[in-house]
Amino acid sequence: MPETILVTGASGFVASHIIQRFLEAGYNVRGTVRSASSAEIVQSRYPPEYTDQLSFAIVPDIAVPGAFDSAVRDVSGVIHTASPFFLAVTDNEADLLQPAIQGTLNLLNAIAAHGPTVSRVVVTSSFAAILDLMKGLRPGYRYTEADWNPCTYEEAKLTTDVSFAYCASKALAERKLWDWMSQQQQGQPTFSVTTICPPWIFGPALGEPNRGNNRLNESSEVIYNLINGSRSNVPDHDFLAFANVSDVAEAHYQAYTREEAGGERFLVSGGRFLYGEACEVIRKRFPQLRKKVPHAGGGAAVETYVADGSKAERVLGLRYRSLEDTLVETVDDLLRRFPVK
Repeated sequence: MPETILVTGASGFVASHIIQRFLEAGYNVRGTVRSASSAEIVQSRYPPEYTDQLSFAIVPDIAVPGAFDSAVRDVSGVIHTASPFFLAVTDNEADLLQPAIQGTLNLLNAIAAHGPTVSRVVVTSSFAAILDLMKGLRPGYRYTEADWNPCTYEEAKLTTDVSFAYCASKALAERKLWDWMSQQQQGQPTFSVTTICPPWIFGPALGEPNRGNNRLNESSEVIYNLINGSRSNVPDHDFLAFANVSDVAEAHYQAYTREEAGGERFLVSGGRFLYGEACEVIRKRFPQLRKKVPHAGGGAAVETYVADGSKAERVLGLRYRSLEDTLVETVDDLLRRFPVK
């Protein structure tokens, strides 16, 4: 009988690709969603032949104690993607910090108490948990899995910079995860943990337009705002690295299936991402959009840090897709779902 994998946050952009990867490999997948209507939308993203392999558990609020107690029963592994990634925040603690941290702890406690069959937990963290925002472009520096965002809970709670608070939520949640693992008694838990830390994630969304697919996620909106005529200038720098969503999904799959990935942290990055370079790629590959896409012009080359994704290549066997291919996939999909007039 095929193994069953629990994927939390099943309605999410990355989760949808992870689910597809496991379904294609023959696994049964149980996805957590907030409502039955959300489950219907997620189900519609996949071909009918996967109907019997895909089931759902309703988890309205991952920050509530016991939220995952039923969902984790009788599964072999867990892929935890559920975490807030939206920047329309009114309360840093309630909207970002507590859902990210408590959601992760609730999942671990549920597995410890109710998931004795779980052998591996793969958690979607972020390059935000690695990046030191205060260091800026940091020319010549090479970020690796050994680096940590140094922000504190109090700093994140009080800041008026929502991007800083989001990055902090990812770092603090991942630290809590590793702390929880280190504090367990010898022989416990019976499962291992792996974390995946991608930067900007670009690529096509699964499913047809208007089937729960008519809202842009944060990363897709970054690219859409470059092509819809809303920007006259190239945006300022933020995350200076990217990953293709298919590569991120593959990283989660390999992190689950490869024994040597247990207990490891992986920075999954396909290379540098600069808005100016992205604009020029889009202008070259989509001539019909040239009047809408900001023109970067010439100027001196920008020196930045490097997000080193080589460990994932070595251990997980990843072969990263290029920025140009990733942008073409992303823009093609955006134009299909949100035509630019």
